[in-house]
Amino acid sequence: MNFKILVLVLLCLINLYKLWESRLERKSFGNPIPDNVSDVYDTVTYLRWKQYSREKSSLRIVHSLAGFVLSFLLILFNAYSAVENVLGTGIYPALLSVTLFETLAGWLVDIPFEWYDTMKIEEKYGFNRSSSRTFAADQVKHLMIGCLISCGLACMLAAFHGWLGAWLPLVFACVLFLIVLFITFLYPFFSRIFNKFTPLEDGELKDRLTSLLTKNGYKVRAIQVMDASRRSSKSNAYFTGFGKMKTIVLYDTLVSTMTTDEICAVFAHEMGHGINKDTTKGQAITILQMLVIACLAYLTVSCGEIYSDFGFEGVNYGFAMILVGIEMSVITPLFGMLTSWISRRHEYRADRHAVKEGYGAALISGLKKLSRGNFANLAPSPVIVKLEYSHPTLSQRIAAIEKAMKE
Repeated sequence: MNFKILVLVLLCLINLYKLWESRLERKSFGNPIPDNVSDVYDTVTYLRWKQYSREKSSLRIVHSLAGFVLSFLLILFNAYSAVENVLGTGIYPALLSVTLFETLAGWLVDIPFEWYDTMKIEEKYGFNRSSSRTFAADQVKHLMIGCLISCGLACMLAAFHGWLGAWLPLVFACVLFLIVLFITFLYPFFSRIFNKFTPLEDGELKDRLTSLLTKNGYKVRAIQVMDASRRSSKSNAYFTGFGKMKTIVLYDTLVSTMTTDEICAVFAHEMGHGINKDTTKGQAITILQMLVIACLAYLTVSCGEIYSDFGFEGVNYGFAMILVGIEMSVITPLFGMLTSWISRRHEYRADRHAVKEGYGAALISGLKKLSRGNFANLAPSPVIVKLEYSHPTLSQRIAAIEKAMKE
């Protein structure tokens, strides 16, 4: 069996799946808007949203096709084996050569699309606030972080395979999970690579948020405001960290555009995630994903004969990680359905906590502002929602909030 042909077929199937999703997304742009969110866009803004969404969708399709063509050609013409010894012979120089080549090639293909998305489309519709200098700096940082993570994982795979043999899946899965926890735990620190964070200023807003925390016996390390406006006018808020490192982050764009009640409602929602330990509960799925990745990695590096079909003389652990990525892309939709379903349940529950705190009406108005300001799709494809949406649609959330308010 020629494994190169199999991998190329898998790449084609993955790309066809993405195109099918894009088709569903584009068809949804003509869906009727549910009555309970019909006031989010006026007629002019709605037409502008349609135009924006079509341009973003078209760019994503071309971007995806460019990535597919790149991967297809690199594998078809054995480009990875051609660069294997650029940094020298031996297991680690060989894997580093392939990994760095893959990361750099993908980065170079992504840059023009990222630039057009940020500096043209987002700029055209008034969302972009990044300067060319900020954009360039962000891209370099992403490249450096990508190289560090990819090379680190490939080196660990090589070392663990040599040391552990058949025990590789279990140990590698544990290590991957610990890395995910480590990144999550230190996310507030990693975020500072790209943004500045300042403590929320003293005043009515901080007093009310602190009162909410005290009332629920909930402690966080800090309530911080992120300078999201440096890059975009879009708003958000999120909860991150574990234990004493728990932090609630509010975008400065959210603080400047919402009323105190609306911010408290969003805060109560985020606090609901923390009180219900949604992040911790989500780690069970993460463990399963890491175990699947580790098993695929073990099977991939244990079949040394497949590498000759790609021009290698033996196992290359950097190329093995590329193969694992392709294999995971085939089964990711299954994980995506499960994790998205769980996440949507968590969102409903966090919304109910905001209602319990007396912020139901404020949460509805706040969510409408967020959707309007972020140009959200108010009537997405139900299939795409089930496959990928980590949040219920705005209409679904409002219906659930109103039901909870009545109860």
